[in-house]
Amino acid sequence: MTNPAALSVLARIRSTRPEPASYERCEMCAAPIADAHQHVVNVGTRSLLCTCRPCYLLFTHDDATLAFRAVPDRYLSFADLPLPVWDELELPVGTAFLFRNSALDRVVAFYPGPAGATESELSLGAWDRVVAAAPALATLLNDVEALLVRTKDQRVEAFLVPIDICYELVGHLRQLWRGFDGGQDVRSRLDEFFERVRARSRPAGAP
Repeated sequence: MTNPAALSVLARIRSTRPEPASYERCEMCAAPIADAHQHVVNVGTRSLLCTCRPCYLLFTHDDATLAFRAVPDRYLSFADLPLPVWDELELPVGTAFLFRNSALDRVVAFYPGPAGATESELSLGAWDRVVAAAPALATLLNDVEALLVRTKDQRVEAFLVPIDICYELVGHLRQLWRGFDGGQDVRSRLDEFFERVRARSRPAGAP
């Protein structure tokens, strides 16, 4: 037989029980972190870790030899790169990001697609010509910053950005991708993304 008094007690317990925690946790120390948090890069695996502020600050020393590096919050815009310079990179798509991989000691290029980020071979000479056209790229930090480039309407837009937003873009486009070229949803998402990057960026070389 069901005990009404016991059911009443259980109902009160359920009504006062706190909701399960919905926050994320730092992947280094397990402390709670907000939705808007910072990241560090595992240099060896190139994976991103969500971190609290104290853990993030442990890996902000650019000159130190570290297994992890903090992703900075720097956005720079470059004057339009000449199309011939972009063409020399021989990338098969109009949107890509390039960064210097310290483990491989070379610049690598990735472009978004239906399978995620696809790597493309990049010659050292081609990268040197890009840096010659945009000298501020010589300050690009290994592993944690990228050159984000998009060709549209015979123009080349180029930005120095944190590496984590490049992977964020790849993830969003992968979910939206339809057909051979991604479809209208992908094009709209790219427009919105680059508008946000433009708004956050200051001209390279500006004080």
